[in-house]
Amino acid sequence: MAAAAGPARLVRCGQKDELYRAGLRSGAGTALRGLAGARLWLAWRREVELLSDVAYFVLTTLSGYQTLGEEYVNIIQVDPSKKKVPSFLRRALFISLHTLVPYCLEKALLHLQHELQVEAEESRSPENPPALGFPSRSFIRSWVRKQVGQLSEQQKKRTSQVVDVLKQCIPLLHRLHLAVFYIQGTFYHLSKRVTGISYLHFGGLQGEDQSIRSSYKFLGIISLFHLLLTIGVQMYSFKQKQRARQEWRLHRNLTHQKSRSKEAVAGRQSRCTLCLEERRHSTATPCGHLFCWECITAWCSTRAECPLCREKFHPQKLIYLRHYQM
Repeated sequence: MAAAAGPARLVRCGQKDELYRAGLRSGAGTALRGLAGARLWLAWRREVELLSDVAYFVLTTLSGYQTLGEEYVNIIQVDPSKKKVPSFLRRALFISLHTLVPYCLEKALLHLQHELQVEAEESRSPENPPALGFPSRSFIRSWVRKQVGQLSEQQKKRTSQVVDVLKQCIPLLHRLHLAVFYIQGTFYHLSKRVTGISYLHFGGLQGEDQSIRSSYKFLGIISLFHLLLTIGVQMYSFKQKQRARQEWRLHRNLTHQKSRSKEAVAGRQSRCTLCLEERRHSTATPCGHLFCWECITAWCSTRAECPLCREKFHPQKLIYLRHYQM
């Protein structure tokens, strides 16, 4: 008698499929490296892995057969009605969402971020030649470069922020889906949830999965709590960065008034070790080192540590020294 496959079987199925897919990717990569050399293999490694995954699912799921993982745990795919196997179109959509869409999304975000960085560097120093990053063989990158070239400076800044948000949200979305799977016990992969493909189990003890379902629910609750905690920490960090930017914008327009005699006495002590110029709007770190306000806030946006002694500190611990003369 058929019954809905429990989370334990779905996890074992996914692990088994991943094992065989990894072996297929490794074999394809070894063959390409032996035939074309290591350089070409490194350039096309991601595409070879994609083709291997597509081939695995085309030869199994798309052809109407069980995958090796499904055969290992004795489960079959069914559509939302639970009465028949998924249609050819539904299976093709699942394969596309499971393999092609993540690859295209990853490449698009990677090339978009790279092009925005190149545009920003060229706008700062137009006399320098453009940096050579990715090979120009990719159709995705050519399309991205064309679209980025048509954007204004304000649109490029907003697009860069959107890319950063997407790169942080996609892993969180996968973690949320996994937590929901542990709680509900269905749809181990996000692509199967979108297409509505679930599993039925035939034979064996029907109460086997029910006995450990409560453990998976508890794991799902813990995963969901950890996800919420991670989101809270990231939001707090984002607010701290926004606060540091606002403080930098507030103080960067302050007038700088120092007499020539004070500059001569101060000498090298009044120089900022980051920009190697005379210190403007002196700011102290918790460890006691002095820098320009703009220099140290820009440094703290990427590294929350002192540039000299490497002592860790939060950006809000910076102390702006008003009317400091040294």
